[in-house]
Amino acid sequence: MGIELELHSGRPTRKGLSRDTLLRGSYEHGEALARVLNALDRHDSGKLGWVDPYGDTLFNEQEAQVARQEVTALTQRCTDDQQTAALLDLAELLDACVATPGSYLWFMGD
Repeated sequence: MGIELELHSGRPTRKGLSRDTLLRGSYEHGEALARVLNALDRHDSGKLGWVDPYGDTLFNEQEAQVARQEVTALTQRCTDDQQTAALLDLAELLDACVATPGSYLWFMGD
């Protein structure tokens, strides 16, 4: 199980059809990111707890801003360097999403 990330300049459609809006992708930390996010309780963990590790989840720039605030606390709970690297990568993409009007961060679960 893993979660890949893609930053899009507009709302993406389906895989393969959304390449026109793709700004940046992150595909190397999927398993570690899934482990971190899977440990969150949906009822107590803000936006990141709602990421579906088995499906797709989209955050717009406002949701990305809220989720970005959660990453610092999550980084302190990491159990290995792979999880830390995954969260640092996620933080960069969330920051880029916040800074890009009309953009979306796409969490693509397995």
